[in-house]
Amino acid sequence: MTSTPFGVRLRRAMDEHGPLCVGVDPHRALVESWGLPYDASGLERFARSCVEAFAGEVAVVKPQSAFFEVFGSRGLAVLERLLADLREAGTLTILDAKRGDIGSTMDAYAAAYVGPDAPSPGDALTVNPYLGYGALRSTVELARSTGRGVFVLALTSNPEGANVQHAVGERGTVAASMVAGAAADNAAAAAEGRLGDVGLVVGATVGSAVRDLGLDLLAANAPILAPGYGSQGAGAADVAVVFGDAAGNVLANSSRGVLRHGPDVAALRAAARRDAEELALALRR
Repeated sequence: MTSTPFGVRLRRAMDEHGPLCVGVDPHRALVESWGLPYDASGLERFARSCVEAFAGEVAVVKPQSAFFEVFGSRGLAVLERLLADLREAGTLTILDAKRGDIGSTMDAYAAAYVGPDAPSPGDALTVNPYLGYGALRSTVELARSTGRGVFVLALTSNPEGANVQHAVGERGTVAASMVAGAAADNAAAAAEGRLGDVGLVVGATVGSAVRDLGLDLLAANAPILAPGYGSQGAGAADVAVVFGDAAGNVLANSSRGVLRHGPDVAALRAAARRDAEELALALRR
């Protein structure tokens, strides 16, 4: 819990380390490619190597909760330690759990992940707004009160996503309504001249969709988490084109593109530094 808003801390981290988020996605093939057993002990060694490589070296680390949950309570213990170790090192984290529900259930998710007594909080949480942006209200407010942030799924690059996100209603596309929701929640931060605490998840591989759907990402004053950079196909120049005038708010995520250099800690760190420098140059940060 901190009194400094998440958007302020994120901007500082991006300015210092470059606009790169390293995703920690310990799926079976990757863990085994490191020569580790695919069990809780291998997961722990994988996570420890990531802390050694990235703590104090990158702007943000984003653990994918599902790859820890698969090992039950032992996996969750590894995730908690990973988040705690990165927090102690001063490295920001986004917990990629994509929680989304309604009423008291969403209130409980908010308490679990961004509340003052959350057992393993990241600095921000990914959330799914497709039960309605308003269903996130308690989560947004609780995150803000504890100095944490949320990243709202807006325009994802999976082919199935377009069926929902590109759909047109009375107020434009569904994706545009998510951007509008973030803009409203970030209005006070914009008036203060700082980056907002409610971010948007927009894939770096969506091509012209941001423009085609008329999404005003710059006006949303939102940090933009952009998966798809690196091994998923988008280069730094592509990121700059996709996000246009809002490129300065982009935090590009790379998981496999960096993690494939493991288990050597020095090689992991060097790969992350290369990507951060490439992105900083392309996005002019």
